[in-house]
Amino acid sequence: MGLYTHHLPAWKREQVEEIKQRFAEYPVVGLVDMHGIPASQLQDIRQNLRGVAEIKMARKTLTHHALNEIGGDVVEMGGHISGQSALIFTKENPFKLYKQLELTKTKMAAKPGETAPEDIVVAKGPTSFKPGPIVGELQQAGVPAMIEGGKVKIRETKTVVKKGEVINAKIAGVLAKLEIKPMDVGLILKAAFQDGTIFAPETLAIDETVYLNQITLAAQQAFNLSVNATILTPLTTETIVGKAAQEARNLAVEACIYEKDVADLIVGRAYREMLAIAMKASEGGFELDESITQAFAAAAAAPAAAAPAAEEAPAEEEEEEEEEKEESGMAGLGALFG
Repeated sequence: MGLYTHHLPAWKREQVEEIKQRFAEYPVVGLVDMHGIPASQLQDIRQNLRGVAEIKMARKTLTHHALNEIGGDVVEMGGHISGQSALIFTKENPFKLYKQLELTKTKMAAKPGETAPEDIVVAKGPTSFKPGPIVGELQQAGVPAMIEGGKVKIRETKTVVKKGEVINAKIAGVLAKLEIKPMDVGLILKAAFQDGTIFAPETLAIDETVYLNQITLAAQQAFNLSVNATILTPLTTETIVGKAAQEARNLAVEACIYEKDVADLIVGRAYREMLAIAMKASEGGFELDESITQAFAAAAAAPAAAAPAAEEAPAEEEEEEEEEKEESGMAGLGALFG
């Protein structure tokens, strides 16, 4: 323990013991950066987290003391201590903690010297400013401006600061006047500890919609793999059996195996093939038997009659007519093939 084993005053020892006690009480501990948070906002954050998480502010040296005395994997948390750090304790999982902390953030104007958290863009279009010194200020900050209709207008959309760049005083002033607030102010989670694992914020920053879609896709692919590989499971057995039955039925039709479940399909297929041949023969000038012509006409009329047939049951005369058409079609089949 080296540097951290020297004697501590009573008040410091009390704070170290309090941190250690919190680690024992809570399954998840986060390390947050509180830099730049106004006191009033911090109070609101504490209020919003009440019942969900507890924030413990302590000197960085005392936090290091506590982590080293606890020992084990938690010592690595010390490497994430920077800026104005604090510990946050919760019984929620690290992903929920990260999401909850993100909800506490608010947008604020940028100050000179701050680093842009993302590309800062000024969109083209009219502003509420009247002509005056503001035009020069915008242009000096790299924002193309002009006068139009008695108002200042941004001529084109412009990225004035790229992510990671420092915001200078001119740009900070222009952004404030344009009411562009690029800075996220709130508790920034630097790391979270649970069951011997330290989670980085980029690991916890997941898009729930994308994650759910990925799980759904994985489930669909697993289902398809199980069906295609004939791996019987409670979810896929019915589909596999149905697929096998369909394939067996198709094979019986293709091989013309006259079983009771497929005989009608085989005859129907032969009937359709007969009509196709009749059509080709007719197109070639071959004179068809009258019964074949009637069957051909019936087949052509069938699609038009299908829609109303789905809405109401056919009358007895229509059923008898269909039977006559089917009989004439079978007769045509015999006439075509001798």
